[in-house]
Amino acid sequence: MTKFRIPWGLVISVLGGVIILLPLLVVFLTSFSPAGSNPQLLPQGNWTLANYGDAWQRGKFLLAFANSTLVALAVTGLQIITSALAGYALARLKFWGKQGLLLIVLGTLVIPFQLLVIPIFIVLKWGNLINTYWALILPTAANGFGIFLLRQYFQSIPIELEEAAAIDGANRWQILWRVMLPLARPALVTLFLFTFIAEWNDVFKPLVFTTRPELRTVQLALAEFQEQFTNNWSLLMAAVTIASVPVIILFLVGQKQFIRGIAATGIKN
Repeated sequence: MTKFRIPWGLVISVLGGVIILLPLLVVFLTSFSPAGSNPQLLPQGNWTLANYGDAWQRGKFLLAFANSTLVALAVTGLQIITSALAGYALARLKFWGKQGLLLIVLGTLVIPFQLLVIPIFIVLKWGNLINTYWALILPTAANGFGIFLLRQYFQSIPIELEEAAAIDGANRWQILWRVMLPLARPALVTLFLFTFIAEWNDVFKPLVFTTRPELRTVQLALAEFQEQFTNNWSLLMAAVTIASVPVIILFLVGQKQFIRGIAATGIKN
């Protein structure tokens, strides 16, 4: 008779999942509670969808969603371009100071953005970019993480593919565009998800670089919401759920490519 063994790995994974998902479940279920209810696992009284309509109107989420989407897509697009160009150069090209430049790129990862806010603010002020969309886009148009991520992924691609393309007459730009980038799709999706979610959740840049109400993003809308309606937890939780839906859907759509991209970045140094 076979001895039954408890799958501790599975048990720990399930418990970890429950611990992570329980707060999210409380937020979601509380959003259906009547006005004035406290956060709870099961809503008291009759469940209602009125909180979502009320939160959408009071938070002016249509404008906030438009602003956050525009900024997140613009920053993500610029980071993909800059990371692809710099990552490919660091992975394949030979030039003086390459290792030193790579160390500088890695060094930027340990510098908090908050330490750079004063010089960035001065530059934006000098360029008359404060209170514009450019103030939310340009400061994070390039990122050391994205450069390193794509550099690692490009190094995992066999160089023989580039040599074959070069024999067929392709130049560096054609090799990058037609060979490397299609093969680096998992890393590009990973960078897209990381960047878009980070920009969607960013509250620091809009708070420091903008004061115009028409530039308000989703996170600023939530911050103002909490200040105005702190005691109405059901309304606040509805607003949090509304703000979280886009990034959850985005991650679920791209999770396979995301996992492949993360797994492949350390194949070759």
